[in-house]
Amino acid sequence: MINPTAFQIGPFAIRWYAICIVSGLFLAVYLARKEAPKRRIKPDDVLDMILIAFPIAIIGARLYYVAFQWSYYKDHLAEIPAIWNGGIAIYGGLLTGLLVMYLFSRRRFIPILNFTDIAAPGVMIAQSIGRWGNFINQEAYGAAVKNLPYLPNWIKQQMYIDGSYRQPTFLYESLWNFLGFALLMSIRHRPHFLKQGDPTAFYLIWYGCGRFVIEGMRTDSLMFSGLRVSQWLSVILVLLGLGLVIYNRKNKDVPYYSEG
Repeated sequence: MINPTAFQIGPFAIRWYAICIVSGLFLAVYLARKEAPKRRIKPDDVLDMILIAFPIAIIGARLYYVAFQWSYYKDHLAEIPAIWNGGIAIYGGLLTGLLVMYLFSRRRFIPILNFTDIAAPGVMIAQSIGRWGNFINQEAYGAAVKNLPYLPNWIKQQMYIDGSYRQPTFLYESLWNFLGFALLMSIRHRPHFLKQGDPTAFYLIWYGCGRFVIEGMRTDSLMFSGLRVSQWLSVILVLLGLGLVIYNRKNKDVPYYSEG
């Protein structure tokens, strides 16, 4: 079993989960800043936005988790801030981060789709990296299985939880997001192919479809009225993405992404 703590600095334990999240964030910011001038966005605007959005998104991810686990936290209020004990939800972070991005874009007079378009690939690769933090924490896994012969031994052993091997749903989502990142990066600048808003739509559809399937395999999903919350949100993401694609194809005034 891999130790969740990477190293210790005095009384502070630096966890692998945090390293994965921060590494993904740095890469996402780098990619967005590199793409920003092509969208007539200042690279410093990307940095200013993320310095505001990231801490708020962490709070949003925690509050989202707490809200759907309120039956427990209502009797343990002191544990609500204790994110170091686990319990943040990516959808909460995404929704909160998107709200901050929208407000920031309005203040800086930046079209919101320009911002989400340059952010989409970075968000996908950041999510791909971040899921390895779940692997080290032995969370976000699926049902028990007899064996995992198709996996390297070091992954298989980490997936031995509570006396059984578990479906590595973290790995499925990580690979799905990486594949989506690679595909989007390969087609993003193809002349007269994607329109403004299409990279955002691609993310919504790709991530929504993958998360819907993978969420159905997990055993630790947040539930609401007997249903998996993330699956409902995934459906909404896919519908929004499809709606954006349809709008772009019907509206000839929407410029192509390659035109800047």
